[in-house]
This record gives sequence, structure tokens and C-alpha cells, in this order.
Amino acid sequence: MKALVTGANGFTGSHLVQALQNQGNTVVGLVRKSSNLASLSNYNVQLVSGDITDRDALRTAMTGADTVFHTAAYVEIGIVNEAEMKRVNVEGTRAVLEVARAVGVSKIVYCSTIGVFGDTKGEVINETFTRVQKDFSSAYDRTKYQAQQIVDEFAKSGLNVVSILPSGIFGSDDPHFGPVIQQFLKGRLKVWAGGARITGIVHVDDLANAMILAAEKGKPGDYYIISAGELTTSEMFQILSQKSGIPVPHEIPEALVRLAGNLLEPIGRFSNWQPPISRERVHYIYDRCVRVDATKAYNELNWRPRSVLETLIESANLK
Repeated sequence: MKALVTGANGFTGSHLVQALQNQGNTVVGLVRKSSNLASLSNYNVQLVSGDITDRDALRTAMTGADTVFHTAAYVEIGIVNEAEMKRVNVEGTRAVLEVARAVGVSKIVYCSTIGVFGDTKGEVINETFTRVQKDFSSAYDRTKYQAQQIVDEFAKSGLNVVSILPSGIFGSDDPHFGPVIQQFLKGRLKVWAGGARITGIVHVDDLANAMILAAEKGKPGDYYIISAGELTTSEMFQILSQKSGIPVPHEIPEALVRLAGNLLEPIGRFSNWQPPISRERVHYIYDRCVRVDATKAYNELNWRPRSVLETLIESANLK
């Protein structure tokens, strides 16, 4: 198989490149000219430089490709450039699908998110769930939902596109929760917020494997939730503490966290700074709970991920 991976230098994209090459596939990667390519330095991948909305670059990258894996995205919660996020996540997805249809790509696998379901209020849901949340929790929430709507429209028109919906993606090079784990293991994380928050967990390599399985076995237009299980933040730190001997961080009172979010957000917006806590991040910590069931991926894709415990331990390099 010859595959194109958009966002090939990213966290998910680079692990997908590795998995595809390990299986003997030829891989092309679409990257921005300004991208840091360190994550691809050990792989024999043909790189095409171009923006995700650059149809000429996409056409060049897709030439001869059997499958397109669309992982490129602007992922951030808090203070973001909303116009840029819409351009990348929504218009970028539209461009990928339009060019794929025009050049006759056999299959597209789109990396979506369980966030498209909206806040499930703690209810465990599967792919049949219909979003009931009317508003959006963030620009990321809104743009990924809009992108998913575009994917669904193309699928209805006959394009062979499958959507993979991962929960929280973990790994030793995770750019999101990974730095938090490293601060904890260095003994520098003394306090934390939202210990009761439930997070779905999947190892990035298991996500990459799921995407490849979706290319092989996924049904056109279908969704596949990808999650190995879930843990609360407190449970994560308790596991890491047991393995490392480092004390669990103290819980900051919720009222104080909410106050900090209200105070720091206007400062961040004025100074173009991403504060560690903002109103949007407070909302995700305390007010939004998306819980999912990945049985469909187990049954239809024969997907077999490592456990949440194994995922967390490997992500922290605590074997």
C-alpha cells in the first residue's frame, strides 16, 4: 500500500508513519514548510511541503496513493486563534476530501475525536449516540464537529471515508499530558486540579494500529470509537505514585481554580499568552464529561489495545 499521512510530523502522524513502514508500506507525508521534522528523522518517508488547504500540494502528495490518513489538526484548548483553527480543521479537511475524490484515492481514514459527540453528562455512549449538546465547549469542539459534518457529507455522496474517534491519546512523546507526567516524576508537581475528572485513554501506537485496521476493514461512512478504557486524574497520579514513590499532588479547591481561570483568561488574551488555567480549561476539568464504549472497534476491526494501566506506565517510561 502507498499511503499519504497528513500532519506526518505530529504526535499521532509520526507514530502512524512508523506503524505503516513497519508493515512494509510506502509512506508519503504532508508537512508544513515550518514544521519540526525531528519525529520523522529515523523514517524513510517521502515528504511533500504544503499547507493543509493547498490543493496543489495535496494533489502532489496523493499522486499514486491508495489510502489517505488525515491526522493534521490544530489541537488546543484555552486561548486560541479561532479563525486559524477553523481554516486548518474545517477547510483543511474539506480540501483533503475534495482532492482525494478528484484523484481517485481508494480510501480515506479521518482522525476525528470523541468530542464530536459533545458533553454526554457522564453517560457511556457508542457510535449510535446523537449529540444533544447544542452549543460548543471550545473552538476545537466546534471546528472538529464541523469537520466531521463535512466528512459525513462526503461519505453520503459515495466517498470511501472512515472516521476514527480517539479518546485521550497517550505516549512517551505526548505533547499534552506528557509534560505533566514528566513534571510529576521530577517531583515538581505539587498541586493539581480536577482529580475526579474522567479521561478516556488510548496509547498512540494502538491508535495508529486502529487507523490501519480501519483502512483494511472499516465500512465506508462508519465511525469507530478508539479507547482502551478510562481513569480519573487522581487514579492516574495514584498509579504513577505507586510506581515511582513520588507523592500524589495535592488537590486545589475547585472554587480557587475557577477564580484563577476567571482572572488569568483576560490577562492571557491581552498579552497573547496561554495561561495554565482559563475559563475554557476550567469547563473541561469540571463541567464536561464524555465517556465512550469502543466495543465496535474490538468486534469489527479486531482491534486489541494495551490496557489503560500499560498505556499509562509506558507513557511515563516506568516499566
